[in-house]
Amino acid sequence: MVRTIFLIVFLIGIFTKSMGQLPAPTPENIEKYKQICRKYIYKEMKGMYRTSGGSLKYPFLAPGSNQYLDMLWDWDSWLSNIALRQILLENGNEKDRIEALQYEQGCVLNALSYGGMDGWIPIWIERDAPSREEMLKKRNPWKSNMHKPTLAQHAAFVVQNMNGDAEWLRDDFYFLQAFVSKYLNFHRHAATGLMYWETDEAIGVDNDPSTFYRPYGSSGSIFLNALMYKELLAISYLAERLNLPDIANYYNREADQLLKNIREHCWDPRDGFYYSVDLNLRPIEKPDIESLQPGELYLHVGQPRTYDCLIQRFSIWSGFMAMWANIATPEQAEIMVKKHFRDTTSFNAPAGVRTLSPLEKMYDVRASGNPSSWLGPVWINVNYLVFRGLVNYGYDDDARVLAEKTILLLGRDFERFGALHEYYLPDNGEPVLNKGFQNWNFLVLNMAAWLDKTTVVTEF
Repeated sequence: MVRTIFLIVFLIGIFTKSMGQLPAPTPENIEKYKQICRKYIYKEMKGMYRTSGGSLKYPFLAPGSNQYLDMLWDWDSWLSNIALRQILLENGNEKDRIEALQYEQGCVLNALSYGGMDGWIPIWIERDAPSREEMLKKRNPWKSNMHKPTLAQHAAFVVQNMNGDAEWLRDDFYFLQAFVSKYLNFHRHAATGLMYWETDEAIGVDNDPSTFYRPYGSSGSIFLNALMYKELLAISYLAERLNLPDIANYYNREADQLLKNIREHCWDPRDGFYYSVDLNLRPIEKPDIESLQPGELYLHVGQPRTYDCLIQRFSIWSGFMAMWANIATPEQAEIMVKKHFRDTTSFNAPAGVRTLSPLEKMYDVRASGNPSSWLGPVWINVNYLVFRGLVNYGYDDDARVLAEKTILLLGRDFERFGALHEYYLPDNGEPVLNKGFQNWNFLVLNMAAWLDKTTVVTEF
């Protein structure tokens, strides 16, 4: 009897331990879970394919899971496409690639079908979505967020994989220019030259404290500006492919200027990190002498402020986007990696990159939807984008460790549940929400290919 009880307690201990921690990063486990990821992803990859119909005139890619079953999302479809191309490279043939092309192009063309002269394009489109005209009866396109600046990048990625053929875009290229120019003309802070979110609605990193519940129009987000820098390079490339050199040069100049603005305003030499900035400062005005009473002092005339924004020193993962976009200088990247990426009390977790440092009071890993939680949980797109930044600057050892963590995390999820989830607890890798979520999670294969030193599909 005593022996039986001991055995039961022993087995429970083993089971609890296995449930409570990630597999050890041994070469055997890395290889095992790499193969598990490939097996399931190869099998399930077409789960992201959606046929045309309703408001979506073209086939497209969807994130998967019931919550996002039949919707086109902006940066989700872009990153999913990068994963899809890796899958087709490893486990597809020419017929598969031809079939996939209609879904890849369709993501871009569906978005552009909702474009207009004002440049506004919705963040997501449902199959039964109202027309653009009906949408704009209920929202102000000048005071609401729109598709994140990943549309030109998505198009450029597809064009690169078509050996530079951009003719399929020519008829709608005006709408793409209008979209990019709307950011430049109407969502750019005059004094700093930085892009800002109009509201905190559907910003991708939903409850990022630098934007969430902040005054509207006040967040010069490093996430947004890093995306915008790459977006400008992408639309310049597309203009070149369409033999529009003057337009290409214009967007290249805008990219160069934005790069300077980001480095000037978002880099914090004290902390050695890129941050979002607060643009919500009262304007500098000359004294209204006529409104003063005799002898009344007009405040601040001795020295008005000489700065155009204030750094928001919140330890949010998106600072690493400056490495992904090649905005950081090599010297800055070195500080970011040594001081921030490797800090296990902050971003560096057993399951990957915490979206918010636990040193911040806002840290919270509870399950949350609308907004999804970016206050600490590990997201696979974050692991991937930070990984790409490490590779960009030659931090291969750090990139390798992050890739291995991601493989162990997702391989274990497949092994236990036969599916992936939307995000995970940082310290033990437990899934938090939305079983069946595919989307950018499949980017684990791009990371695995890099580990194997085989051909890696990367974004534009």
